[in-house]
Amino acid sequence: MVKPDEQWSREQERVTGIVREIDRRIDKLEDQTLDAKGEMIDIRKNFWEDVTVNFEDAAEAAETYASMKQQAELLSERERTHREADKQLKTLRKLKSSPYFGRIDFTEAGGESTDLIYLGIASLRDAKDEDYLIYDWRAPVSSLYYDYPPGPAEYETPMGTIQGELQLKRQFVIRGGEIVSLFDTGVTIGDELLQEVLGKQSDAQMKSIVATIQREQNRIIRNERSRLLVVQGAAGSGKTSAALQRVAYLLYRFRGQLTADQIVLFSPNPMFNSYVATVLPELGEENMQQTTFQDYLHFRLGRAFRLEGPYEQLEYALAGVDEPGYTVRMEAIRYKASAAFVRLIDRYLDSLRSGGMRFKPLVFRGESIVKATDIEEMFYSLDRSISLPNRLKLVAERLLVRLKEREAAALDEPWVDEEIELLDKETYLKAYQSLRRKKRFAADSFDDFDMEKAVLAEYVVRERFKPLRARIKKLGFVDLKGVFRQLFGNGAASSLLAEGEALPGEWDAIADQTAARLDQGEMAYEDATPFLYVVERIRGFQTNTGVRHVLIDEAQDYTAFQFAFLRRMFPRAKVTALGDLNQSINAHATGGDGGFDALESLYDTEETERIVLTRSYRSTRPIVEFTSTLIPGGEAIEPFNRDGLKPTLTETSHEAAAQAAIADRIEALQAAGHRTIAVICKTAARSERVFEALRGRIAGLSLIRQETNEFEEGTVVIPSYLSKGVEFDAVLVEDASDAAYALESERRLFYTVCTRAMHELHLFAAGVWSPFISRQARALCEPGPATATNIEAQV
Repeated sequence: MVKPDEQWSREQERVTGIVREIDRRIDKLEDQTLDAKGEMIDIRKNFWEDVTVNFEDAAEAAETYASMKQQAELLSERERTHREADKQLKTLRKLKSSPYFGRIDFTEAGGESTDLIYLGIASLRDAKDEDYLIYDWRAPVSSLYYDYPPGPAEYETPMGTIQGELQLKRQFVIRGGEIVSLFDTGVTIGDELLQEVLGKQSDAQMKSIVATIQREQNRIIRNERSRLLVVQGAAGSGKTSAALQRVAYLLYRFRGQLTADQIVLFSPNPMFNSYVATVLPELGEENMQQTTFQDYLHFRLGRAFRLEGPYEQLEYALAGVDEPGYTVRMEAIRYKASAAFVRLIDRYLDSLRSGGMRFKPLVFRGESIVKATDIEEMFYSLDRSISLPNRLKLVAERLLVRLKEREAAALDEPWVDEEIELLDKETYLKAYQSLRRKKRFAADSFDDFDMEKAVLAEYVVRERFKPLRARIKKLGFVDLKGVFRQLFGNGAASSLLAEGEALPGEWDAIADQTAARLDQGEMAYEDATPFLYVVERIRGFQTNTGVRHVLIDEAQDYTAFQFAFLRRMFPRAKVTALGDLNQSINAHATGGDGGFDALESLYDTEETERIVLTRSYRSTRPIVEFTSTLIPGGEAIEPFNRDGLKPTLTETSHEAAAQAAIADRIEALQAAGHRTIAVICKTAARSERVFEALRGRIAGLSLIRQETNEFEEGTVVIPSYLSKGVEFDAVLVEDASDAAYALESERRLFYTVCTRAMHELHLFAAGVWSPFISRQARALCEPGPATATNIEAQV
């Protein structure tokens, strides 16, 4: 039997040999990249010297084109070589510090020899390019490491299932080419490795730690079958990390068929994008497209309306209780998020086939060329079996014919002569060159006055009519805002369209409120997606068939309407949706039919899979045990066995004393070496107030706002809803009293806030504690520091 110190010695010897081989390849690649870079510089510098340029006749022009094409292709090939070599260099430099993290010994069924398989973030072959020194963690055989303890095991390959016996499962922690830790493990990834990783301080970016992937997370990462994969996971269960590693796996598994720009991540906010931006590059992959649903809405509607964002809507829901019309607005938010509203709008759109479409007249120089009523008559004269978008295209063709007739009539109108007189030299030459390209006259015939005038008149008229022509082609003659507003202008019609489905009790007030906002050029967040849906259904959906995979993080905050919209927008894409229903914090969250059920209803059952993660890794056991008491069913959440300090409850009699206690606690946390500390307030307005109170005492304190794009280390004050998806070393809940969190609709928000903490959680209240902190929860906490009493006296 090999002794432990002999095992260590042998493994270290192998690591040293691997590092030596990596160094050799790095030296070789550095020379290659330098050579390729030098060649690129030379080609660019001498590009035109090496190209024969001659356009005297067609043959010479063709030769010139061929010469330029050859040089461009040569440059492109050198750039591609340089890019590939540079990518390999980056991967090798990462491998040099930590070549691999795991080893499995596997004997294939019926085989006599045992394969020793080492796993790292990338593959590495030996010097002869024959055998693997390291297997990529995404390779089929690597799934054995994540899925099985020693004993019978199997893995899937494109060729079929391979069965056998897993003899050994070993984990390493290697730093700087030296083995720091080595241990054999059983069913799951060893607690020792997780303890080391989770015990560290939080970084400004999420890290991709493929060594700690658990079996249930591996199911998410390697799922290739499902058209829709829903991941319902407790706070801190590794949902997002697994999803990002899933992207890396898919790019590896389908390389040559799938590229990073065919994958889109919809994240909760821009700050979260910066938080996860390093994960894929760390694994040697290019970053996918990242956006937020709000960014998309703003891109589509921002120029036409003053567009409300989701956090503005949530801020209203949390802080606007006393404002007039609050109850009506909240009912509207919930209803407009629902699948029932999707059905209502679908029936409304169907009704437009026979009547109700609204149009805008075509106006030129104050003259109505085609009246709105004429366009309406034109539209409804067409066969009603033709879809709305196709009918509008036919109408557009007729309108372009009318426009051409009007252009011809305009040539002899006095305003044309006036505009010709005002043409500057540059515009005159532009007209001349444009018409010559179209061979409207010979090169030497532009000296006849009448011809010159006719040509210039044609140019002027065409340029003046161009915006109107473009508007027709884009179906700009449809009054889309009017069509949408019309839905809220007649309560009786809406009731008829509902076909037995109950409209909200305050529907008339909702309709008036919606119409008033639209008339003022405002678009509420709950109206943005329904309005876009109406636009797309009328004009024809602008589908994106190039995107092959969509990831939706914090999916529990999306509405049924938004899911329906995304389904139509990306018809060919597979979807991975991540979320936790216990963290549904948006204003529509109590709407009933949102969440994952609404998304799953859009796909066939056989192409849908839901994976539930119940184990929480982010927070220490004491924090998870406390936060689990805050929500119904919390007992199902399994804490990872990582010890730590109990949460603390600091009670003061007034706000100033609570803020002084918070400042004391921050200073203690900073002294203890915590790098990311968050003071989490309920609303943005409250965050501003607390930031102003603390900034004079806490050096380097920063305030996170809706528009904050970068997540950085340090001490921050942040509104509750912006903290979602991010983790901090320590969290201070600025106000955990019943004044802040008392309504049942606020329970999930409170839970979300508390689950942001990795190592320490501290709650403060000036007054009575939130009713969500039960007697059981208090028993799991420590009282705040004794200095709180002294602070009372000082204040």
